[in-house]
Amino acid sequence: MTNRIARTCALSGVLALAFAGALTPAANAATVVPTLDADLTPVTLLGTNDFHGHFTKDFACTVASAEQEFPGSAFISAGDNVGGSPFESASQDDNPSIDYLNALKLQVSSVGNHEFDKGFDDLTGHVQSRAQWTYLGANVYEKGTTTPALPEYKVLDVNGVKVAVVGAVTTDTKNMVGADGIASIDFGDPVAAVNRVAAKLKDGDPSNGEADVVVAEYHEGAPEGGSATLEQMESASPVFKNIVTKTSANVSAIFTGHTHQLYDWDAPMPDGDGTRPIIQTDFYAHNLGILNLGYDKASGKVKQYSVVNRKVTAPTDACASLPAYTAAASIVDSANARAAQIGQQVIAQATGPITSALKPDGSRDDRLAESNLSNAIAQSYVDSLNAPGRPGSVEIGIMNPGGVRADLVPDAAGNLTFAQAAAVMPFNNTVATREISGATFVKLLEQQWQPDGASRPFLKMGLSSNVTYTFDETKPAGSRITSVMVGGKPIDPAAKYTVASNSFLMAGGDNFTALNEGGPISDSGLIDQGLFVEWLKAHSPVKPSYAKQSLSIHGQPTNVKAGEKVEFTASGFDMTSKNSPTNTSVEVSIGGHVVGTFPISATSAATPPYPANHGEATISFTAPSDLAAGDAVITLRAKESGTTGSFPVTLEAGATTTPTPTTEPTTPTTEPTTPTTEPTTPTTEPTTPPAGSTTPTTEPTTPTTEPTTPTAGSTSSTTGATETGSASDSASPTTTTGPKVDTDGVSNERAVTGLAGLAVVVVAAGAGIAMRLRRQS
Repeated sequence: MTNRIARTCALSGVLALAFAGALTPAANAATVVPTLDADLTPVTLLGTNDFHGHFTKDFACTVASAEQEFPGSAFISAGDNVGGSPFESASQDDNPSIDYLNALKLQVSSVGNHEFDKGFDDLTGHVQSRAQWTYLGANVYEKGTTTPALPEYKVLDVNGVKVAVVGAVTTDTKNMVGADGIASIDFGDPVAAVNRVAAKLKDGDPSNGEADVVVAEYHEGAPEGGSATLEQMESASPVFKNIVTKTSANVSAIFTGHTHQLYDWDAPMPDGDGTRPIIQTDFYAHNLGILNLGYDKASGKVKQYSVVNRKVTAPTDACASLPAYTAAASIVDSANARAAQIGQQVIAQATGPITSALKPDGSRDDRLAESNLSNAIAQSYVDSLNAPGRPGSVEIGIMNPGGVRADLVPDAAGNLTFAQAAAVMPFNNTVATREISGATFVKLLEQQWQPDGASRPFLKMGLSSNVTYTFDETKPAGSRITSVMVGGKPIDPAAKYTVASNSFLMAGGDNFTALNEGGPISDSGLIDQGLFVEWLKAHSPVKPSYAKQSLSIHGQPTNVKAGEKVEFTASGFDMTSKNSPTNTSVEVSIGGHVVGTFPISATSAATPPYPANHGEATISFTAPSDLAAGDAVITLRAKESGTTGSFPVTLEAGATTTPTPTTEPTTPTTEPTTPTTEPTTPTTEPTTPPAGSTTPTTEPTTPTTEPTTPTAGSTSSTTGATETGSASDSASPTTTTGPKVDTDGVSNERAVTGLAGLAVVVVAAGAGIAMRLRRQS
């Protein structure tokens, strides 16, 4: 079924009614309609999710107006009301956000993972004691038991109808918050918990709670919304599919959250009788979900429903007369004024916006894609901890995209303020380090593809600028990362690397559990927010980078033979952070030799398998015939963004042009070509001519003994003796005095060495072959 944009539905046929005194009523068979029938009792629920402290007068007016429009309605939430908040709220311990939601008469909310950011004790202490609504967590249990640690449901009186709201939170919570703060609790299956509670509420036994209507609030949801369909999202997420298909038919409507998506779908009831709405309102109070249930008091069932996600707009004049609005607006004003005093200090300048990845609709926080802000934060960890007086020895910085909560957008003068920087990372985690092996780091990158059951299928990790990698998203799990380069060199699986990040990620948060295979965590005691502010000051003016550090390569070669064709496809050259350029061409080199420039098409892939890749090039070239055998690197450089990707290959020498002699060499029948200058009789070992040269530097001497057979892997012509550079490199002997280094810092010098350090040089002259030996320098 497609996401609702506009829909009109005819009323369903007459339904058989169960007798009023039944202990277990039949499933609620409801039909979606534009407007409820007048003989039904309207039950209106106003829903939000993932508010994250984004209090505004706009949202206050929207909620207060809806409460006026639908008398007797109830305002409810699917969690993450606090935590991950902007500076205005976070700088004041989220107290303004709690007071604001109190003013708007929030009645009940499921817990979200961010309610546990500061630990279970903070939730049940500071947060719940200030909040006038009830937090629910039917699947939150005391450690090692099935004893609920939080209220499981709350029954509300909505227009005279008893509506039970059951709350549950994603089981991923244990991977998203500090382990110490939740050591006393467990998180169980949310669907099983909702079904258990719903069954009690509809079993006719008043002693364990009863309700006319049951609604579920899951802090869990579909990975995508917008134009995606319900069926597509069920296929994409087993967890979401369980919510849709396995939540009991006792539940008449399902509100969701956590994944920051916008949708309202009509899902078939699990018993096949009618449908029910599945709703999520996006995030940061961009919309207000309005659900109208048509309750038939005679049968005790929900017969009809209508639902819409109402876009939040600027306050109207009418709102000024609404007490809920005026109270909330006053909190907004006072909180913003206090935050302004704290955050108005200019800390740095930037030459342009530095942001999270943008979604196709232009909104921020696409966690499927690489961003220059996430990469900048990862780099700040390295630079900050390697500063004088700090722990030092950090080699790699990493950043989880979910920890990036706001963007850095300078004002017209290029200024960045303390408030802006603080809003980027509002959690105030400490920065920690851990030593892991190269193999573990590769495994860590593999875990960007999240495990089955995770809320999001993919989380793009931010990396310090010295790390690049290639991947093939079509390969099986565990084999998608095809190469990793650190400091321009292939990663050593056995070597140890010190990585740095926030304490949440370093402890394996967001399912990046490979980090737990490393050594002990070393906590610097320094706060990530403070270090980032410090880093921005030190690097002012900050210049946004649009260079991607990862590329998708399909058909990535591992062996290349000189003179033969090499073909593969590369994509993902374009970043989607704000103002990112669209790349049009990529230069490709192998072993420092440029082999061609290829066009990049402006293609995008935003569907599974993830991640999304923007900009694709088909690479096809013939490997230079004069490449020497050995290790080399293929490098791709996109023109506009500076995106650079590289991966190691093994070079195999091409076919030789002169066969190795198998019999006694014959004295040349003609004199070899006279040198252009008078040759000097060598007093030491003669020097091998530069690669590619055919003119001997001294008069060749007829061998008096059997020629030495070249060692395996050496060649019998000067063409294959050493790796050649450009044409000018071959022409000048001075280019052979030292290694040739390209801009990657990778040496292109190769030497083919024979037995006892002797290099064999063969010079063809007429019909004969003369040979001489030179000791390799």
